[in-house]
Amino acid sequence: MHTNRDVLTLGETMVMMNPHESGPLRHIMDFRKRIGGAESNVATGIARLGHSVSWISRLGDDPLGRYVRDTIRGSGVDTRYVQFDADAPTGLMFKERRELRESSVYYYRDGSAASRMGPEIVPDEALAGTEYLHLSGITPALSDSCATLIDDVIDRANDHDVTISFDPNLRFKLWEPAKMRRTLLPMIERCDILLPGIEEATTLIEMTEPAAIAEEFLAMGPTEVIVKCGEDGAYVGTESVGEHLDGYTVERVVDPVGAGDGFAAGYLSGHLDGLDPVAATDRANAVGALATTVTGDVEGLPTRDELSQFIDGEPVDYR
Repeated sequence: MHTNRDVLTLGETMVMMNPHESGPLRHIMDFRKRIGGAESNVATGIARLGHSVSWISRLGDDPLGRYVRDTIRGSGVDTRYVQFDADAPTGLMFKERRELRESSVYYYRDGSAASRMGPEIVPDEALAGTEYLHLSGITPALSDSCATLIDDVIDRANDHDVTISFDPNLRFKLWEPAKMRRTLLPMIERCDILLPGIEEATTLIEMTEPAAIAEEFLAMGPTEVIVKCGEDGAYVGTESVGEHLDGYTVERVVDPVGAGDGFAAGYLSGHLDGLDPVAATDRANAVGALATTVTGDVEGLPTRDELSQFIDGEPVDYR
């Protein structure tokens, strides 16, 4: 198959208001404007590692939509298929950082431009020229039309022999567990690479042990199941491999949000470089760890040189 890009991904990216300080959101006055979206985070990570990647979405035809598109394009991601909607806004979210517990996010995305996406947003030419399609379980949660989009693009990607990577990325503020299972499990059956976390597997298949999780999902259809175990690393499950890999240690976790997206970017990058699933998972662990060392979802995603420095145990010289 002729390809003109390594990875295609699609999903909603919002403007993210990131607080200058920790504390209850109602008392925070100052914020830094950034962007946040799982799939565009993955796209940015893949681009930084030197691969070609396209991101598809719909944004409001407003200043915030232009800001999102320009920021992602500035990271080296192809945005040619992004659409602007004059009748719906760009989504917005506020992050709340707390010292004694995980960060929280508050969404203002109901009726956003991205929630109005449907199958027509992904042209066949985009799929025909792609090696890997990366999807997440966030998009089907946005609306019925978005769920139809993901169902449709999985079928068309399989028709084009595109390898499909799927991160469940469950968002409990968007939908109920029963609907998650009803919607996502039939999608997972038709994907090739699955990247679940322990909590996601607990919700989807009511299992908590990584080897059992991998075995259960492999029986559904995927050929590679990489179970993310947070700071403990990851479990690699394929037809011939069942192996736990320890994670990388960082001196201080500044912001854990975005680590899973960094993990996905690292894993797909490893695949594109011809690494086997175990070696690709080791790279994924390293990228995911680096993502936690900087405030923001994508600011800690490394270039190839920075990744090599980190894996070799050297101080990372961010440029």
